[in-house]
Amino acid sequence: MNVGTILRGIAETGRLMVGVPSYRTYVAHMAAAHPDAPVMSEAAFFRNRQEARYGGRNGGRCC
Repeated sequence: MNVGTILRGIAETGRLMVGVPSYRTYVAHMAAAHPDAPVMSEAAFFRNRQEARYGGRNGGRCC
């Protein structure tokens, strides 16, 4: 294992600990389950997951 692989694993673990899902897992799921559907960019995926968790501009939760 090289240092880059270890650091990516640590970063992914940290993101999962704070509730940010894995983009690579999303892409793999889309390829397997929805091969004809478009795949969001990583930035769009992040925004989508943030809005789903915390709500959009017109709503949201306080806690």
